[in-house]
Amino acid sequence: MASYDYKKGKERIEDILDNELKVIEQNEVPTDSAFTFSNGYYSWVSAIFIDLRDSSTLFADEDKEKVSKVIRSFTSEIIEILRNDDNLREIGIRGDCVYGIYTTPQKSDIFELADKTFYINTYMQMLNQLLYERSLPEIKVGIGMSTAQELVIKAGRKDVGINSKVWIGKAVTRASNFSSLGNKKGNSALVYSSCSYSNFIGKLQERNPNKDVKSWFTYHSDEGNGAYYTANVVKKDFDDWISNGMNDV
Repeated sequence: MASYDYKKGKERIEDILDNELKVIEQNEVPTDSAFTFSNGYYSWVSAIFIDLRDSSTLFADEDKEKVSKVIRSFTSEIIEILRNDDNLREIGIRGDCVYGIYTTPQKSDIFELADKTFYINTYMQMLNQLLYERSLPEIKVGIGMSTAQELVIKAGRKDVGINSKVWIGKAVTRASNFSSLGNKKGNSALVYSSCSYSNFIGKLQERNPNKDVKSWFTYHSDEGNGAYYTANVVKKDFDDWISNGMNDV
């Protein structure tokens, strides 16, 4: 094992701790090229996390080919839904969770992300039908979305190319937490922070003028997560196509 130069390590840590961080406050999170190890951006951020329920049971299945097919089909199209957005700033897989993080300077941006969650919720119905037809295990997910102002910084090891953005605030953390609540203990699959909900509900009502869209959501509150809303909203055309046999023509 190569030795660790702890004296150089001390110098690097002191350089981080003693230098001032320039925090730039703006509505939109910039692209990666704007970040340095001496700046950070305080901006409006929304995150979506999709967490697989009871994944330990699935991963313990001895038929690994079956498990791999389920996991690949779960991640593939969710990534497709999440990735197609100019406001996307990070996308990835953490264990049994798929996530996307976005800059959302406008209410319309937050509504577009809520619409993605509706697509994902509907997609899970299609996926489970396809799994059932092939005698593969059906799966459930929790889908969490949260919006907040976040401090975004570049962190890692300077000069060696190992670095990533770190999201400091409630958007990413709570989206992850909310995804763990969906489809659990009687909750619906979709879970939204109060801030996300209040920014997209008006647009959702505009798109559905003859519906009482607020009745689709259930209010909750707890000490750890604050106020949040659960729902089981689907995309009607997509849902009807699934119900009618998913014919290609």
